[in-house]
Amino acid sequence: MPAVLAERVARTLCEQWERPRPPATRAATDTPLRELSAWAARLRPQDVPCRVLKLAASQVLSQIASIRAGLAHPLGRKLVAAFGHPMQRDPRAAAGVFAALGSWLNLDDTAYAGHLSNSTVAVPLAFAYARKLDGLSLLTAVVAANECAARITASATLGPLRGQSAVHTHLAGAVAGRLHCDRAPAAQWENAFGLAFAMPNWPLMRAFLASDARLFNTFTPVRTAMDACDAAAAGLRGAPDIIEHQDGFLARFATVPLPQAVAKGLGRRWHTDTLSFKMHPGGPGIDAAVDCAAEIHRELGPLRPRDVAEIVVEASLYTLFAGERAAQYVNGPGSPLGALVLDVPYPVATTLLTGEFSVDDFSSPRLDDPDRWELAGRVRLEHDTGMTRELFLSDAPFGEAVREAGPLAAPWLRGFGGDELVGLIGDLGTAGQDFTRSTKATGARVTVRLTDGRTVTRGRLIPVGAAGPDTRARHSEMVREKFLAVGGAQQVADTVGALHRMRPRGVRRWIEAAFLD
Repeated sequence: MPAVLAERVARTLCEQWERPRPPATRAATDTPLRELSAWAARLRPQDVPCRVLKLAASQVLSQIASIRAGLAHPLGRKLVAAFGHPMQRDPRAAAGVFAALGSWLNLDDTAYAGHLSNSTVAVPLAFAYARKLDGLSLLTAVVAANECAARITASATLGPLRGQSAVHTHLAGAVAGRLHCDRAPAAQWENAFGLAFAMPNWPLMRAFLASDARLFNTFTPVRTAMDACDAAAAGLRGAPDIIEHQDGFLARFATVPLPQAVAKGLGRRWHTDTLSFKMHPGGPGIDAAVDCAAEIHRELGPLRPRDVAEIVVEASLYTLFAGERAAQYVNGPGSPLGALVLDVPYPVATTLLTGEFSVDDFSSPRLDDPDRWELAGRVRLEHDTGMTRELFLSDAPFGEAVREAGPLAAPWLRGFGGDELVGLIGDLGTAGQDFTRSTKATGARVTVRLTDGRTVTRGRLIPVGAAGPDTRARHSEMVREKFLAVGGAQQVADTVGALHRMRPRGVRRWIEAAFLD
């Protein structure tokens, strides 16, 4: 090529390179993630309704109870031996330990959508303590984290991962919980979200059910989120359209993507209103079945295995789905805990024998009781179609997503329960404008047939503590009982209602009293 021509080509290429162009993200100017980041970064206490702040205070105490329960269990002590006590100096490390301890016993609180508290409470706790924030700042960070994590989780609810296996919830919850405590600018939120979701976690069910790896189901994504926050603070950029892009998160994690859920109703539609508080350890549907078994125990008194001919637990397809997956791994006292917390027969049998079910029932010597396992062998699960329909009529865990998707939800429904489920669900109506009347109907009906011919049945559509009218009226009372039941200090329980008025020193002392006894 002649020298003059080569120079002309080079000059043209340089001009093209240097010429001002639209930013690469121009098409993503109004991405859901950008809108969510801008809203969450400027969220202040006065923007949050009083009822939502009160729910967040109950959520904090409830999750502290879950963390305490995890600390007391032998596996929790091994986790602490490996990674340190949650009250350690580095808030990034503390956040991961807080998250792990509160999650794996399935005593963590849920919402539409996701098992939020493992990150949305754990991370603000660690950073509020380290940053010396006041109580109102802590609660607002929890709400901001709830709203971000729930919306992103909702966008992928109609996908292959659900419940605790949807660990991507904690990428969002941890980023939001930390950055609100740090009062980071919106651009930093956007980049941190983009970086965190660059390689979202996907758990393998074999490890989830058959090993102690369940302890990492929130620990790992929270640590990933901490790295993403550090990277964003240093100036690294994430893709602002990582959620909805054809090569992004929803393309891999959603059967029916709902990107519109990410920023829907910001400031008007509070996902924190959908909180359900876990009063018993265990997976989907266990709560209602345990509630029913406790009522039967109160009527019949302690049962012996020889007194019982059969126990039938009727529940929704969701409960049966989780229970059947767990049953493959449950074979007595040596069963892996990851599967045992999803099992229905063992907690129902335990409650019929003792009148209650707690985290202590997942370890020796209670777990070794042969009467429990003999009685558990007489438990049979049956599908109740009415409960399945009620499950989808409620907001959590799936109903609102199905309404949001409309007819497009059919492939996901078919994959979850076949053509029968598609026909059973029918038309659920349109998505709601707010969640002030939210419900979570994970019901169960327990029937005990005794050898003397008597039959006793109890049923409950909404478990104690699940989203619904009773929980909205009594959540502070419920979580107080939960906290005290795991040995929490009376002073901490008595003062949670004043958390929003605590100054930084008071918050630090309150957190210390909650964990350092």
